Amino acid sequence: MKNRIRIEIADRSVFADGQAFGGAGPYERLRGRAFHAVDPKAAAQAVVTDIGKAPVDKEGLVAFSAEFLMLRPADPQKGNKRIFYDYGNRGNLRALQYFNDARGSNDPRTPAHAGNGFLFRRGYSFVWSAWQGDLLPGDGRVTMDLPIATENGKPITGPVRQEFTPVAPTLCFPLSGRAGTRSHPTVSRDTAKARLTKRRYPQNERIPIPAAEWQFAQVVSGAALSGEAHNRGAEETAIMPSDQFIYMPAGFQPGWIYELVYEGRDPLVMGLGHVAVRDLVSFLKYGETDAAGNANPLGRIEKAYGWGRSQTGRCIRDFVYLGFNADAEGRKVFDGVLPHVAGAGRMWLNHRFANAVSMAGQQYEDHYILADRFPFAYAESTDHLTGKTDAILKRPATDPHVMHSQTATEYWQRRGSLAHTDTRGNDLEQPGNVRAYLWASSQHISNPLPTTPDKGVCQNFNNIVGTSMIFRALLDAMDAWVTDGTPPPDSRIPLRKDGTLATYQEWREKFPRIPGEMLTAGPAELPLLDHGPDLERGILSKEPPAVLNPNGYAVLIPATDADGNDVAGIRAPMVQAPLGTYTGWSVRARGYGTRAGYEFNGSYIPFPDTAEERQFTEDPRKSVLERYGTPEGYVAAIVAAAKRLVAERLMLEEDVPRAAKEAQNWGRPRHVVGL
Repeated sequence: MKNRIRIEIADRSVFADGQAFGGAGPYERLRGRAFHAVDPKAAAQAVVTDIGKAPVDKEGLVAFSAEFLMLRPADPQKGNKRIFYDYGNRGNLRALQYFNDARGSNDPRTPAHAGNGFLFRRGYSFVWSAWQGDLLPGDGRVTMDLPIATENGKPITGPVRQEFTPVAPTLCFPLSGRAGTRSHPTVSRDTAKARLTKRRYPQNERIPIPAAEWQFAQVVSGAALSGEAHNRGAEETAIMPSDQFIYMPAGFQPGWIYELVYEGRDPLVMGLGHVAVRDLVSFLKYGETDAAGNANPLGRIEKAYGWGRSQTGRCIRDFVYLGFNADAEGRKVFDGVLPHVAGAGRMWLNHRFANAVSMAGQQYEDHYILADRFPFAYAESTDHLTGKTDAILKRPATDPHVMHSQTATEYWQRRGSLAHTDTRGNDLEQPGNVRAYLWASSQHISNPLPTTPDKGVCQNFNNIVGTSMIFRALLDAMDAWVTDGTPPPDSRIPLRKDGTLATYQEWREKFPRIPGEMLTAGPAELPLLDHGPDLERGILSKEPPAVLNPNGYAVLIPATDADGNDVAGIRAPMVQAPLGTYTGWSVRARGYGTRAGYEFNGSYIPFPDTAEERQFTEDPRKSVLERYGTPEGYVAAIVAAAKRLVAERLMLEEDVPRAAKEAQNWGRPRHVVGL
């Protein structure tokens, strides 16, 4: 039996008020749902965990569906015959923000949502669809309908673990940790049959919280119904027993990592998310009509590119590693992929009781999650702890071209060095179809739209380096590489052989001694973990996992210059002409896990404004005025840096005026320089 797909378009409308985007002309907006039916016994999806335990229809097929959004040229013949597929992030559309510098939205309709129009001026057919089956509807997210696995019609149960790291006192959490994510229901609401603990830092001993001090329950609030005038509009709360929420009357407090282990039930067949992406993109690329005879809405397509950032960058790496870049007929799905800020991780997706929304392991949060596991690199290497040899890329006939990009944050928080080293930290030669790029001294999330920096629960301002221009240049380079073999810019990564990839101690010796600055602890080390004997079958039977080797795998970080900015990588204009030290790490403030890194934040540590300030504060870094003299001098330095990047094919000519405009008045509002 062949896999089937049916495309149902629920809404068709004009995009961006009919604005014409160069030669591609106006765009049309299509929103709908793809209905899938696949053979659970076929080799094409045999790797999907629990697919044999999913319900089947009368033809013996497993059915599921996924929402999508397409933005296509109104006249498909005017497009570039290429798909740009946005994996999104936790069901949210992201690419228009990062490639088009647009206002973020899960319902793009207006010219503001088109931003600078880059993807549309290039003529791409833009596709965004659901792959994460545990998301709940809301906020315009794309969602899926996935089957629940059962054992001969009876519920499947098993251990589930979830961490909660509050940044404010909190009474209640969904068991998934996120309001927008489905929780695995607990088999029993008897807290004596579960284990709740807390600890200050990931490596600390877990402190049990007595079963009597918490409940499987939900806090419900709403307007009071009292008719008394003084009570009108008042709010009342109730505590309602629930198999999908955890409640603690004393509250979950900041500065603690809480961990819950309980017996859950009713796992979704989450690995079908990979099948949904594969079969949708394959149909749009190769198909003429769907199972119902409906025409392919994109017309003739020649190439397909997949992009994802963070969670979805990991999803791309997992998709390729598991062999899903070959469709059910053995044809290549994505010609090129651009996983961004994935670090060395893959997805916790194709597993029983997977929680795909969980953040990957960091120095403080979710430290022992399954996302980071061998193989880490695209090139073949051997795990020195287990003796296993493997690689992300191992199917030459269908492996895509890869542009793997990451910021400084991934080296600190996401074990990013392992994407291009072996497990001992030695440089690996990249395969011929791979380029890897460090976006030097930038952080995991870089808002393309200038905003004023803040601190949140951290000691420093968040990193404000702008990098969206690199996305545009690399996509053009990818298209030229795939289309006519034009080599893209060489990899730009820190290396052990030239000293730009360092141990934590080597980094500390070179990082400037900035007055009053607390340095973060070392990067998120990666121990060897034991999740139980059934891991290869997608089942985690040991929760929490046992730590087999605490030293684990070598995690290294970029070396810095005298200003504390990364030496290697693609240095955006703001890094080549800095107004401060921009780091990939940020330090939690006291009371929130002090000195540990905070999620995926980096830091902006301003330079002294003047020579007098530098001398008085004993700051080793040159002041702003000593570097540039005037606001015009700073703009000139930014423009010169931008032109260097253009010459290296790492920035487009159209972005030079944008960089100059942002640099006016000392780069405000991104910078706080006090001038």
